Amino acid sequence: MTLALTACGGDEDPDAGTNGVGKLTAAGIEKKAKSAAESADAVRLSGTVVTDGQTYKLNMSLKEAGGTGSVSSESGGTFELLRVEDELFLKAGTDFWTHADGKGGEGGASAEPSEADAEAAKKLDDKFVKVPEDDPSYKQFRGFTDKSLLLDGLLGLHGKLGKGDRTEIGGVRTIEVNGSEGAGGSLNVSLEGTPYPLRLARAGDAGTLALSDWGKDFPLKAPSKGETVDYGSTLPST
Repeated sequence: MTLALTACGGDEDPDAGTNGVGKLTAAGIEKKAKSAAESADAVRLSGTVVTDGQTYKLNMSLKEAGGTGSVSSESGGTFELLRVEDELFLKAGTDFWTHADGKGGEGGASAEPSEADAEAAKKLDDKFVKVPEDDPSYKQFRGFTDKSLLLDGLLGLHGKLGKGDRTEIGGVRTIEVNGSEGAGGSLNVSLEGTPYPLRLARAGDAGTLALSDWGKDFPLKAPSKGETVDYGSTLPST
């Protein structure tokens, strides 16, 4: 009898030793993952996001009080962002500050920066520039440092929800939940411990993100005055 039972034991329970979310419907798994993400104190996002035709590479650590990390864009280079409560700071090299924006000159070609602009950019190299709340760029840059805003905008799947394959991410067992068989995006949710989302593929090839360090706190401190350039209520137009 023992041999017979062993021979019939090929159909092992795939949810044995897991947190049990794999037994839920696709909608139930998505709901659990979103709830876990919302309740976490902190998270790290790394990967790519495509929005308005622009591809950004993110490596951001986020919590309710703010965030810190780097953002790279195809057209504007790499810059660092730091937000502490409502204070937002941006740090970049000289190339970022002198980068042509494609708006000037004939046929849309941008003129080279003036000598005065180039000199001003050198003074900003490796300095934190405080972004005024009234400046048009404040809302855009702040969005990269806002945990709730980013997760709300990223974690939603589109179309009919379904369950995909079980796989491992960083040694952690996960189950995939997707929209429209993947065309509406997919989310890999942890089957171990808290059901955090660990990887997100956005609908329409709009980027792929790894989500890690859930609940792990990190230091967040405004730069000193010696490290900061403050232009007041509005950044210079040049």
